[in-house]
Amino acid sequence: MASPTDSIKKQQADEDLQPIPSVSEGAVKQLQEGKTTDAVDDAVLRLNGHEAVLERQFSWISALGLAFSITNSWVGYLSCFGQNLIYGGPQSVIFGLIVAFFVQYTITLGLSELASAYPSSGGQYHFCYILAPPKTRRFAAFIVGWMSMIAWWLVTSSGVSLAAVCTTGLVQFFHPGFEAKAWQIWLIYCTVALITLLPVYFAPKKVPVTVQATLYMSLVGCVLWFVVILAMKGETQPASFITRPGLGTSGWSDSTAWLLGISNAMYTFGGTDGAIHISEEVHQPGRRIPQVMSATMFIGLLTSLPLFIALMFCMTSLDGVLSSPLASLETVYQATGSRTATTFLVIWLLVIYIVCLSSQWVTAGRIAWAFARDGGLPFSDYFAHVSTRKQFPVRTTIAAFVFVCLYGLLYLASTTAFNSIVTSAVLFLNISYVVPQGILLFQGRDKLPARWLNLGYLGYFCNTFAILWIGVLAVTVCMPPSLPVAVGSMNYTSVSLVGLALIIFSFWFTIGGKFKGPDIDWDAMEAAKVAAILLRSSDA
Repeated sequence: MASPTDSIKKQQADEDLQPIPSVSEGAVKQLQEGKTTDAVDDAVLRLNGHEAVLERQFSWISALGLAFSITNSWVGYLSCFGQNLIYGGPQSVIFGLIVAFFVQYTITLGLSELASAYPSSGGQYHFCYILAPPKTRRFAAFIVGWMSMIAWWLVTSSGVSLAAVCTTGLVQFFHPGFEAKAWQIWLIYCTVALITLLPVYFAPKKVPVTVQATLYMSLVGCVLWFVVILAMKGETQPASFITRPGLGTSGWSDSTAWLLGISNAMYTFGGTDGAIHISEEVHQPGRRIPQVMSATMFIGLLTSLPLFIALMFCMTSLDGVLSSPLASLETVYQATGSRTATTFLVIWLLVIYIVCLSSQWVTAGRIAWAFARDGGLPFSDYFAHVSTRKQFPVRTTIAAFVFVCLYGLLYLASTTAFNSIVTSAVLFLNISYVVPQGILLFQGRDKLPARWLNLGYLGYFCNTFAILWIGVLAVTVCMPPSLPVAVGSMNYTSVSLVGLALIIFSFWFTIGGKFKGPDIDWDAMEAAKVAAILLRSSDA
């Protein structure tokens, strides 16, 4: 009986399937080993339907700088851990963080395999287009593309608002009687947005250097927080305080509060796809992007877990933290007992909030540009332009800036609505991680081509878990944060989620007909896949 390899060889002989010029057998071997040249990377990009127009200016460390300055786990958790205290006290803060890491890393690992197989700045929508059946690929890619783009623009808005709220919280720390008006916060919000965009616009060639600097600044800041807190701590809590049940004040049962705490802690590891959207600007993206995504997750855990264990032990009044307008500021003040030390650490935190936003502008602009070149946006030809002088997609980056400023106006009307839509965006982002993995699982993992990261059987677990967890996450993010439910404690995420979904689907019926997707040579892609199979069999 002929082996499968013999059948493939016979098919190649019958159909005269020679290795294609763009991806030869040698190139396939480079892909499998992850040691490609720029020429091979550009050829793989052509195979995926696009020409290389952006300079590959990001090294491994600068790509990590961009990715981690977006996720910035310890900084992100400082903005939301107060809600975990409400759900279950210190145990929810610590153990919720650990479980959230494993949940998000499992989803991210499955996504990074796709990034290794199909390196493209389009990311999730690009994966959907390639993997989905021909009849549904345009629809799946269009919907996921809009979800991903809107989510990134809203998440960028969230990052800007954190800097604005931190600024007003610092003022209130020194002047307790001060209460910032909504319009004042909006003006600070727009100022932060403009200041953080300027380096991206005026010094695009320096972005790889600046994102490395933000990485180092964040790591140094984490060490400073940790050392200062331990050096200035007074009386510490007993170990039982960390594991003590019944400290939650949300009104939810322990099991429900635990799930809510895990979902809230996932914000700590949000935006792990950031590195994917600079795939066309990285050397050896099929190898480096998965490495960067995993490194971002592990650095996030190693920076956030020790810091929050220290904060929980050094906390002197749980009620004082829960009643504070800025939980991170009150917690570090209780830990150090010094206004000077607290001011220094919070100012460092504020600077990190601000300098790290440049990475979000890069990502928000790149994903919109990638989607525009495939016809996914209104006036796609205009937005698909790459400035010859600046050498980056200026128009989509400015479009993201305009959106962020306009969206900030919602803060004037309702902070609840502002935050609910941002929460919906975080869910949209996770849905965009899961949909291509679900398509891959049901279409068959053998569809994937030669790649550096091959999860094998582990991939089935990652893809399946991602599908199951997104159902849990969709429910928990829509649940009210506390019981009993009052007008002030309502969770409007479900309303904003449905509203955003309706807007995206309406785009499909109005402008979806112009979405063409990447111009992929399917025969060439299949030929490259066959070449990879033959190469593996010959090596064996």
